[in-house]
Amino acid sequence: MPASAPGGARPDPPPGERHVPVLLDRCVELLAPALQPREGAPPVVVDTTLGMGGHSEALLERLPHVRLVAVDRDPQALAIAGARLERFGERAVLVRAVYDQLPEVLADLGVAEVHGVLMDLGVSSLQLDEVDRGFSYARDAPLDMRMDPTGGKTAADVLNTYDARDLSRVLHVYGEERFARRIADAVVRERAREPFTGTLRLVDLVRESIPAPARRTGGNPAKRTFQALRIEVNGELDALRAAVPAALDALAVGGRLVVMSYQSLEDRIVKQALAAATTSTAPPGLPFEPPEHAPRFRLLTRGAERAGEAELAANPRSAPVRLRAAERVRPGATAAGGRR
Repeated sequence: MPASAPGGARPDPPPGERHVPVLLDRCVELLAPALQPREGAPPVVVDTTLGMGGHSEALLERLPHVRLVAVDRDPQALAIAGARLERFGERAVLVRAVYDQLPEVLADLGVAEVHGVLMDLGVSSLQLDEVDRGFSYARDAPLDMRMDPTGGKTAADVLNTYDARDLSRVLHVYGEERFARRIADAVVRERAREPFTGTLRLVDLVRESIPAPARRTGGNPAKRTFQALRIEVNGELDALRAAVPAALDALAVGGRLVVMSYQSLEDRIVKQALAAATTSTAPPGLPFEPPEHAPRFRLLTRGAERAGEAELAANPRSAPVRLRAAERVRPGATAAGGRR
């Protein structure tokens, strides 16, 4: 039994123990056919969003012949996952980078192509659970929200420096917030009195800015504002627009990409990229499809898969997940328009 914290309270378990990876079995199931033993070099799987390493650990355990390249921008996540994956030795290589830097990461490692790529988008359990990171609207904390806390602008910087028009745009586009302008005007008015520093002051302001009828449904009214600020601070959507084509380009024939997204903006980008990759480029009206115009990928999922009842009961954070997957079926033009 673990020792009690001062005052009789139990200490929080280590982050690696409290982390429940979303759709873990399904991700391994989808990736495994592309990661079977082969002659020559072992198959390579890339976890582009390492987090606390739950998905990576399962892949290494269940597929003992694979080599893992794991990427994350968060140095705290890399430290935790590094300790968790240390027992796998040279089979696991961890790299600090953003996932849109995948081509550079693979080039630096001398990896010409990979056989599986996993992308688990959005904020990680570690970032949500570490109060001082400022991602959660449930407890007071500094308004940070940086996935890499060592540099770049914070959520407080956005709130305290953007004019009302730009702030409204961020809330409307990235948070899909109907009352973006009302919230932005309130922020500008209140920051003149005192700059924003803590999360709960922002939560209170958002609640007061939204009409009472709109506050009665949909959970905490601040969640859309927090999502928008997090996306703006970390440049998430721009990175994702580059990362999905880069991941597709990196795959060998037979290689597979699995992507989990947690909100509609992410899922739309993924859906559009996979649709383009699995659609013929032949001009309309041709009586046959020239081989060079055949789709390079095929979809492995029908639409977006969601978490089942058992998963939801075990891990409520899986509720918004949308999983999409594709397999490379032929070589040819890359997603960027070049040639392999």
